[in-house]
Amino acid sequence: MKFECSTLFIDVQKSALFKDSKTFADAIPNVSWQHAEEGYLACKPKNKAELTRFIASQFSFAANCELDELHGIESVQDYITALWTRLQRPAMTQDEGSLLALPHSYIVPGGRFNEIYYWDSYFTALGLEDRGDIEQIEAMVDNFIDLIARFDCVPNGNRLYYTSRSQPPVLSLMVEMLLPYKKQDHEWLLKVTNAMKAEHDFWHKGEALLNAKYTSHKRVVRVNEAVILNRFWDDNATPRPESYKEDVQLAAQLSEPEKGHFYRNIRAACESGWDFSARWLDDGVNLSTINTTNRIPIDLNCLLYKLETMISTCCSALGERNLSAEFEMRALQRKLAINELLWCDTSRFYFDFDLPCEQLSPVLSLASCVPLFTGICDATQAKYIADRLASDFLKEGGLVSCLSETEEQWDSPNGWAPQQWFAVKGLLDYGHNALADKIRLRWITMIEMDFKSRGCLLEKYNVVSPNQTAGGGEYQVQQGFGWTNGVTSRFYNLSK
Repeated sequence: MKFECSTLFIDVQKSALFKDSKTFADAIPNVSWQHAEEGYLACKPKNKAELTRFIASQFSFAANCELDELHGIESVQDYITALWTRLQRPAMTQDEGSLLALPHSYIVPGGRFNEIYYWDSYFTALGLEDRGDIEQIEAMVDNFIDLIARFDCVPNGNRLYYTSRSQPPVLSLMVEMLLPYKKQDHEWLLKVTNAMKAEHDFWHKGEALLNAKYTSHKRVVRVNEAVILNRFWDDNATPRPESYKEDVQLAAQLSEPEKGHFYRNIRAACESGWDFSARWLDDGVNLSTINTTNRIPIDLNCLLYKLETMISTCCSALGERNLSAEFEMRALQRKLAINELLWCDTSRFYFDFDLPCEQLSPVLSLASCVPLFTGICDATQAKYIADRLASDFLKEGGLVSCLSETEEQWDSPNGWAPQQWFAVKGLLDYGHNALADKIRLRWITMIEMDFKSRGCLLEKYNVVSPNQTAGGGEYQVQQGFGWTNGVTSRFYNLSK
């Protein structure tokens, strides 16, 4: 049975028995969901106390050892080193509740995120490479290859309820990271190349169906006769199990067709990793106006450009010249399309594209640093982006993720490790070393200041007022934290 459709699951989520809806979505049944459902329907607890006792008798919950107190840790670098083993999870031979088995060990972000997350894993891998743990990076890539074989994509995370969507495609970035260590391994190169091709197929499923009248299918969009790009999507148009109560409450005032649109678009925003931001909101403020699937995102298409270039590179190394040339051409066409459609000469910046309005979105965000990171822009564009980052995005604690001020966690005043890395690495690649160093040092200074009072690292920070805790979003700020640890480790290494 699908546990998220069960009476027990829906009743518990609606009752707000748990402060965080994800807690029960991740519950591990002592026998099975079917057994728990039958027991629930037989006894029907009459109040919250009875329901609490019933849940305790039927389910267990995974521990978060990374949240336990660390003794004798005095520096951020020591903390990062100590956390890797706490964030590591062993291989699994069978699923546990909603948690999908993986054949190799992996690193989780931490806190409520007690499973592998796709795009988090790349930023985490930066820190793993710094400590020389190439074996763990390879294990995570092998897990992704296993997931692609099972689900045609790398899901958002290894949870059953995440399998209807992916996340920003970073497999190619992890393959690129591993290439220097594995370049003599023909079998490995063939394996990862086939996985990257399968991932590309996932993002382009239905491309052959597109024409002048039928312009979009799932994640692929025919913008005009000459341009095909991609968007975020989710195959389901129902409330998210991990945020069931929140989704149902937000959709309560909508008509049934509107509810389906809302659910799909809020799920698609989760595929983007930017859950949530003004980038996806039609009115720029209210989550009820979310319209993710009607945006062509700059960051997604830059990462797909990187995927295509890596497939071409690997195919060439394997002697598959025709296939290498095919993906080289696809990458070139995408690069031209990005610069034609998503670059604004007036604002001198990259933007998402609003499909219904047939114009660029007005939202300024750090997604526009991904063209720097992937090498899509020219030197002049890079200079304009650097100027804008320095004048508008650079704050006391680093770069703010989005200039829009909303109640969503990916907007001002928050800053996140992934965007700091995309920006710093991109700026370094284009020779803007002084600005890159300024961003890096401001981030480290903020991290160290915050660590003195908390003794841990967090998933996000208020970079505008670093003495205040970052807010926004559906849950409290989480500690751990995989990608913050990885990026901060790399920033320390850059200073050596």
